[in-house]
Amino acid sequence: MLALILVLIDQAVKYYVHTYCLLGISKVIIPGLFNITYLENTGAAFSILSNNTYLIIIVSFILLFILYKYLFKHNQYKIVKSLILGGIISNLIDRVVRGYVIDYFDFNIFGYNAPVFNIADICIVIGCIIFMFKTLEEK
Repeated sequence: MLALILVLIDQAVKYYVHTYCLLGISKVIIPGLFNITYLENTGAAFSILSNNTYLIIIVSFILLFILYKYLFKHNQYKIVKSLILGGIISNLIDRVVRGYVIDYFDFNIFGYNAPVFNIADICIVIGCIIFMFKTLEEK
C-alpha cells in the first residue's frame, strides 16, 4: 500500500511539473539553495546510459523480479520493499509512457549544484540505505 501511495505522490508532482513548468527553467523556492527545475532524463541515475530507454526498462524489470524473489521472502523488509518498489515503478511508468523520467528537485549545496532528482529517486536511495544497514545489522 505504501508503494502505491509513493507512486501516486511522485506521479502527481511529475504531472504538475510537466504541466506548469517550462523545460529547463528553474523556479526558485529558497534562493541559493533549492529550486524546482523541470528536466527530462532519458538515462538512469545521474543520466547514466542516456538515450538507452529500452535497456533501462529491461533492467528495471529485472530489478523488480530480483526484489520479488529476495525481498518478498523476508517479511521484516516491508518499508524497504515499499520504498524501492514505489520508486522503481514510478520511474518505470515515466520511461514506458514518456520515454524519459521527469526530474524536478534541484539543490545547490555550498556552491555544488547537485544532480536534479525526484521523489522516486529519493525512495530508491533511502530504501537501499535502510536495506544495507539492516543487512549489516544481521551479520
